Amino acid sequence: MSTEKEASMPFAEAEGKAKNETEDLVALSRVSAAISSLRDLDAILEVALDNVLNIMNGTAGGILLLDEQTQTLSYRVYRGLSAEYVKEMQLKVGEGIAGKAAQSGRAILLEDISADPRTARPEWVRREGLKAWLSVPLRAKEAVLGVINVASREPHHFTKRDMHLLHSIGDQVGVAIEEARLYEQLRGSRERYRQLVQQVLLAQEDERRRIARELHDETSQSLSGLTFNLQALIEMADMIGVKDAEFKSRLGKVHSLATQIGTEVSRLIADLRPTLLDTLGLVPAIRHYAETNLTPLGINVTFDFQETGHVLPPETEVAVFRWAQGAMGNIMQHSEAKNVAISLKREGNDLILTISDDGKGFDVSQLTGIEESGRGAGLFGIKERLRLVGGNCTIKSRPGQGTTLIADVPLLWSGANAEDTSIGG
Repeated sequence: MSTEKEASMPFAEAEGKAKNETEDLVALSRVSAAISSLRDLDAILEVALDNVLNIMNGTAGGILLLDEQTQTLSYRVYRGLSAEYVKEMQLKVGEGIAGKAAQSGRAILLEDISADPRTARPEWVRREGLKAWLSVPLRAKEAVLGVINVASREPHHFTKRDMHLLHSIGDQVGVAIEEARLYEQLRGSRERYRQLVQQVLLAQEDERRRIARELHDETSQSLSGLTFNLQALIEMADMIGVKDAEFKSRLGKVHSLATQIGTEVSRLIADLRPTLLDTLGLVPAIRHYAETNLTPLGINVTFDFQETGHVLPPETEVAVFRWAQGAMGNIMQHSEAKNVAISLKREGNDLILTISDDGKGFDVSQLTGIEESGRGAGLFGIKERLRLVGGNCTIKSRPGQGTTLIADVPLLWSGANAEDTSIGG
């Protein structure tokens, strides 16, 4: 009998060990699955702490993050602890149990923290009624980012197995914290980039407006005066009976040239800042630009503008118009199209503007950025304009099958201006 009992002991121990290891792996998997899809730092810490307390059967705990500049640990999230205790427990690295765990990079397991001489603010610990204690550093690439504490109000509550498990969880949480911070930095960089691009585009619009105003108030007026005076000279030459045919011919050519230049300046003013966009709104401005620029090239343009009942902010209207202007500019320069279709409609809470042509098209996958020759700059620019107002640009094209550009811009509802014509046709 004794021999059978001795023989069964190693098997029982092995079975128990295997069971514990399986449970630990399941616990690690639970925490990993819970935090792997999160990007917000506070959400990661909240979910991680809740899972740890559930796994460890802890009654209280929290996660302290390290301020690298001040080398101070402060609670970011906590459970089962008073707000006064959390406010009081701001620890320097090396101070108290959590501070020593951060300093050494090793976990600390205590049977009763209230009786340990290393405890910081022992009166607060006793006031909270904390006994069994686990402090585990949160690490990423050997750097300590904080500490996770798990406590019980009963002594001898945690085991070395709990400590090792929490250590593994702490490494996972540390990596998640590092990734969340990197994501925040990336998002901050993107936001700074967006603000910079926005400032550049706004400066461009201001400069366009200034140049258009000066061309209208000075150059255009001067050209109009010149054209009027040349016409008067032609009429005067006829009245006084000037017989010099060459003189009269040259005078007529100068008049025609002045008229042509005036027309070109007017077109340039409209391109810089279309007055229709300010007076009648987006749809008339797009229609006028298409009819003025595409139709003279022999391109047949069709329109399908639906009422949306929504109003766009001025900066969004400008961005959408510039997008349409850029799209039509690409058609004029590259497409060799015969037909262009422009449509505008509402889908849910979005404004959808589509410009399609039947031109030669291109391989979209080959256009991955702005080349040294400048190829791709136009498409990049119109995409960026839409992003600044929360919109998106989709490009569909194949060689020999034309090109379709789709602008998707969020609508802002305004009940007071539901009848506004700013995007009506």
